[in-house]
Amino acid sequence: MASFNDSVIEDFRAKDGVLGGHWEGKKTLLLHVPGRKSGRDLVNPLVAAPDGDSYIVCGSAGGAPAEPQWLANLEATSGPVTIELGADTVPADFRVVRPGRDDDWDRLYGVWRAYWPDAADYETKTDRKFPVVVITVNA
Repeated sequence: MASFNDSVIEDFRAKDGVLGGHWEGKKTLLLHVPGRKSGRDLVNPLVAAPDGDSYIVCGSAGGAPAEPQWLANLEATSGPVTIELGADTVPADFRVVRPGRDDDWDRLYGVWRAYWPDAADYETKTDRKFPVVVITVNA
């Protein structure tokens, strides 16, 4: 997965965040989060559904049975994170929203699911309900 993500990250940066192919017409961001074990800055390309002044990303891992590592790293982070949006690198706040724990999960997941057509396919691959993350750029 690292080499695939590396190529997406390279393409994202070369084209100021405008991706073609499968991602054409969809907002993507690069989430920087420190590894909870290594402390290294890890970068993850994520489909980001606009929602007001925020973006919703999803811990779907393509429908894998386990949550993605970036989500565990994010939950271990206490402060703001850094994201790349287009050509800009900016600090952002985040909130992890989990099914069965947070009242607004249904609405937020619905926004992401409607935005990203692959979501329905991901749901067929696992019984897991996917957490979402609301990312808001700091003013």
